Amino acid sequence: RPNEIVYGLAEGKVKIGLMKTHKPNTLYQLDSYVTAMCCNPEGSSVVATHLDGSIYLYSFDYPDRAARMIARHSCVPFALAWGTSIAVAGNNNTVVFYDEDGGEEQTFDMSDNPECKEFTVAASNPTGDAMVFGNFNSLYIFTRNKDTMSWEEKPPTKVDNMYSVTAMGWKPDGDKVAVGTLCGVVDLYDICVRRTMYKGGFELTYVSHSQVIVRQVETNMRIVVRSQYGREITKTNIFKNRFVVANTVDTILLGDLQTLKLSEIQWHGNGSEKYIFDNASACIIYFAGEVSIVEYGMDEVLGSIRTSYTTSHVLSLRINERPLRSSDGDAMYGGAVQQNKKVAFLLDAQTICIKDLVTQSSITISHDSKIDWLELNGRANLLLFRDKRRYLHLYNTDRQVRSQL
Repeated sequence: RPNEIVYGLAEGKVKIGLMKTHKPNTLYQLDSYVTAMCCNPEGSSVVATHLDGSIYLYSFDYPDRAARMIARHSCVPFALAWGTSIAVAGNNNTVVFYDEDGGEEQTFDMSDNPECKEFTVAASNPTGDAMVFGNFNSLYIFTRNKDTMSWEEKPPTKVDNMYSVTAMGWKPDGDKVAVGTLCGVVDLYDICVRRTMYKGGFELTYVSHSQVIVRQVETNMRIVVRSQYGREITKTNIFKNRFVVANTVDTILLGDLQTLKLSEIQWHGNGSEKYIFDNASACIIYFAGEVSIVEYGMDEVLGSIRTSYTTSHVLSLRINERPLRSSDGDAMYGGAVQQNKKVAFLLDAQTICIKDLVTQSSITISHDSKIDWLELNGRANLLLFRDKRRYLHLYNTDRQVRSQL
């Protein structure tokens, strides 16, 4: 939610500040001091804790509903974070994980640890599967096990003479945590599960099991590859020093380092897929006799065709490269530019098919000789193809007329 700031007051009010109009609105009001606030990873809901131990949740998806109390904590909650769970802690040396309805998922009691003092602040990583709690001279880390989906406590990070942690923030791409302390010191911690170098001068930084940062060392270009389904990234490859392909158990992530567009599609393959990157707007995946076309930035397959001819000489893809002329059908429809996405390919050695990936309509062109090259023009309304006899043919898709050049 850009241009909006949610904040809590000592008098118990929780307000939202609209930066465009410079006016505040009250979301809800209590008579208890607001001690901590945070939002969920999607930014669609906020949770606030109060001095009386109450925990309230407000959802922007349902603005007509009032804020609801989901739980009452056993002490004054000062440390609050929201990832895949809502984590709350205070001065009783206990960290409690709640679900969105206030049900207790897990409790970690550290009262038997003499070095554990009051929890003052907390932060969650962007994927929501790791949390850090600030304590006296130490940082307590909790991670979610991807197999059992339960929270696990990791060995705390001891920092001598740090004293109390008063502020904490996790970088949006997940690779750094900033920690502010009582004495005015700001420390920056590097977060990394593992870091590897990839051929061609690329650095792969895995900040969680479902997120990897790909950075080109020479130009410092980077893209954050993150599975929106929380799947573990098992393999990452880079093609043509530009295109990123990351595999999970049941999805494929495709990214473009130049446009920073990322796609994630459901996929069940065996690793023998062939990737074609001849088009800057989409990736072509060939697997088991079928070609799947994935447009960068879209989380679903644009279209699928069945062909065994996958070389760039006999497969031509055009995605909104040039707008249609007004005479080429209706270029404008309802005030919006008509989508122009077409692919030309071979059904067999002597048959061409032109498929509209938007309307799913297709045109079939039969020839009497083997075709060894074809290409659509930018508007995808003309097809140029050549046969083995070195004859060049031009086909107009609008009038469905073929002429030999």
